Amino acid sequence: MAQIVDVHGNPIKTAPLREPQSADLINLRRTFSEHPSRGLDIRKLPRILEAAERGDLRAQSDLFCDMEERDGHIFAEMSKRRRALLTLDWSIKAPRNATAAEKDMAAEANEWFQDLPNFDEFILDMLDGIGHGFSPIEIEWNYTSKSRFWFPKAFHKRPQSWFRTLQDNRDELRLDDYSVDGAPLQPFGWVVHRHKAKAGYLPETGLHRVLCWPYLFKNFSVLDLADFLDVYGFPMRVGKYGNGATERDKNTLLRALMHIGRDAAGIIPDDMAIDFQDAVKGDAKNFQVMIDFCDKTISKAVLGGTLTSQADGQTSTNALGGVHNEVRHDLMASDAKQTGGTLTRGVLYPLLVLNGYQVDPHRMPRFAFDTRELLDLTLFSEAMPALVSMMDIPASWAYEKTGIPQPQEGEPLLRAPSASTPTPQGETLPVAPASQQLPAHIAALTQNVPMEVPPDPAQDAVDSAPGAVFAQNVSTAMNNMLAPLMAALSQGMPPEDAMEKLVELYPQLSTTELTQLTSQALFTMEVWGRINA
Repeated sequence: MAQIVDVHGNPIKTAPLREPQSADLINLRRTFSEHPSRGLDIRKLPRILEAAERGDLRAQSDLFCDMEERDGHIFAEMSKRRRALLTLDWSIKAPRNATAAEKDMAAEANEWFQDLPNFDEFILDMLDGIGHGFSPIEIEWNYTSKSRFWFPKAFHKRPQSWFRTLQDNRDELRLDDYSVDGAPLQPFGWVVHRHKAKAGYLPETGLHRVLCWPYLFKNFSVLDLADFLDVYGFPMRVGKYGNGATERDKNTLLRALMHIGRDAAGIIPDDMAIDFQDAVKGDAKNFQVMIDFCDKTISKAVLGGTLTSQADGQTSTNALGGVHNEVRHDLMASDAKQTGGTLTRGVLYPLLVLNGYQVDPHRMPRFAFDTRELLDLTLFSEAMPALVSMMDIPASWAYEKTGIPQPQEGEPLLRAPSASTPTPQGETLPVAPASQQLPAHIAALTQNVPMEVPPDPAQDAVDSAPGAVFAQNVSTAMNNMLAPLMAALSQGMPPEDAMEKLVELYPQLSTTELTQLTSQALFTMEVWGRINA
């Protein structure tokens, strides 16, 4: 059996893979978050970030977890960023100009990935690296001795606080087993998604490094706003006591003043009084301005804009919203590319080599999300005839831009309805039944051929013998109605004067006969339509 090596050519021992590396690290499993967000201020935050730069990631990782738990806006924006990838299709793609063996390898790997346990949750756990800079996931392998087949049984997300980096190599991640430099990660035992949201060493690449400052300032403003509402939300109470009041009486009055605002109840002696003054004038808008500024800064850092998260009613136009959404798509495409690379190196490659494939890292299949922005089919179908007449266009390009998969050999094809439609394979698709075809008058419109107007029962009734009598009656009724006007014209009155005279003659025009005939015709048409519907 050929020796198993990683992507860098280093030999791999399979025996340690039968048990997770962290299984024996009891001390790590008993550690809990210190919640450094408690008492966070502008002096404590830099110390946490500097400690992470020196390799101690514990406090920074715990702080980043607190930020998402305690700030709903950060959680919402990060959730949008992470869950966007779950809406994308994915596939295992063979390399370009792949041989038959490489295509078979990609097809089998695609089937394996369909069976990975809780794959959507695995993707979400990986994308936790957007905020932290990395996301460590331990693989629990299952080995079937009968078939000698290795397959992941489960993926376990591990806290970032379990890890540290070396001081002389800040990009090398180690498991913090309380030794000086930590334990190296077992090859093929971990999927470590390193996500570069910003440039720098591993502890500096997390997006939360940018968000921690607006998070801090927003908390200051929220705290100040709460104090403001606590003080200025209640009216000022003034207690009055007599000249002979003792210290005990004064304390009793003071306690009543302290509680009467919230409890709306209290007792004082008869010789004392409490006056309620108007609340001190104050404006909470200044605090809200700072909170809104921090929220917008967070939205810009996470999603690249603000109009896909919130609208201020002033600059929130549909055009600007579309521009912001395009930036958001660029971020999604970047996240998908980085995540696909990690899945290729951390999951796909181990699966192939552990199960006997001889894999060249430069010619191996690759995991890829489909982040294409497909063209509008209507515009594409209108433009293609003109483009084809001017240039040679590969069919593969049209398939890619429209998102329509290329047909496989022997696969049934869709064709426009016709008497007989030969396929490229020489087969003939049956014509759709008449009940499923377009009506003749609609098909005539789509094919630009003369159409035969379907018969109209109501019109036939009018054109028939009874209908001729009806038309004669209408003519007689119109003559009777317009008789005064016709008499004026027969006496030589000019048409212009006759039109003016029509206003005076209108009350004398009899419309009774015409109204009756029209009502009869409408009634007949309605009855005929109901019978022949």
